[in-house]
Amino acid sequence: MAELVVVGFDNPHDADRVLTELTRLKKEYLIDLEDAVVAIRDTDGSVRIKQSVNLVSLGAASGGLSGAIWGSLIGLLFLNPIAGFAIGGAVGAGSGALSGSMIDYGIDDGFIRSIGDTLKPDTSALFLLVRKSQPEKVLAELSGFKGHVIRSSLSPEQEAKLQAALSKAHAPSPSEGVEAAGAMAPQPS
Repeated sequence: MAELVVVGFDNPHDADRVLTELTRLKKEYLIDLEDAVVAIRDTDGSVRIKQSVNLVSLGAASGGLSGAIWGSLIGLLFLNPIAGFAIGGAVGAGSGALSGSMIDYGIDDGFIRSIGDTLKPDTSALFLLVRKSQPEKVLAELSGFKGHVIRSSLSPEQEAKLQAALSKAHAPSPSEGVEAAGAMAPQPS
């Protein structure tokens, strides 16, 4: 069963950065995401939603393939499988794109909009539907980002661990930046 996690961030870019990091972790088989959505509330109060799964292109691809197969089979009946392949593929891609635009896959769009409307201006939120993960390794990677759990279907212990990992992060102070730059500068011999 997939777990739902919604994490809020104090700036509009961190949700995208965390999603990029999670995509990298997905390639390393540390997390399996069923769906991921970024909601950004602009300074003017409007909410932008970025879906991670493009259902229109996914529907067009699968519809085109199944249409081409069915078109070829029907074309065999009329002794013209190539025309059936082409016509079936075109019709399948069109109907697949149309159905993909109408499907609500993963996290409910109404839920995303309702949470997005509660965000403060110039902030963002990341909605995740996680099939499975390696929690310790994922939390270690996310500890560099400062955020807060808005909603989750995790157990209270798991949610506390996630919140602790997100609370560890802090922005470097100007003096830390100067110290780090001084430590990196070549020392005279």
